[in-house]
Amino acid sequence: PTPFCLLDEVDAPLDEANIGRFNQLVREMAETSQFVLITHNRRTMEVADTLYGITMERAGISKVVAVRLWEAA
Repeated sequence: PTPFCLLDEVDAPLDEANIGRFNQLVREMAETSQFVLITHNRRTMEVADTLYGITMERAGISKVVAVRLWEAA
């Protein structure tokens, strides 16, 4: 399997039932590959170990924010 997968909003057109199937597939494949998912879907975010967000504290200056979900629980 591919050691690293980058998926950019591939879950956007999926309905609720297929989001569940997609998330299950990602969980299974994550046992042998590493995933970076770009998403706006909260259900997809729930399968992540770490979430990264970009915010602007000041105009024109971006900041990366990371939340490790296993530490936040």
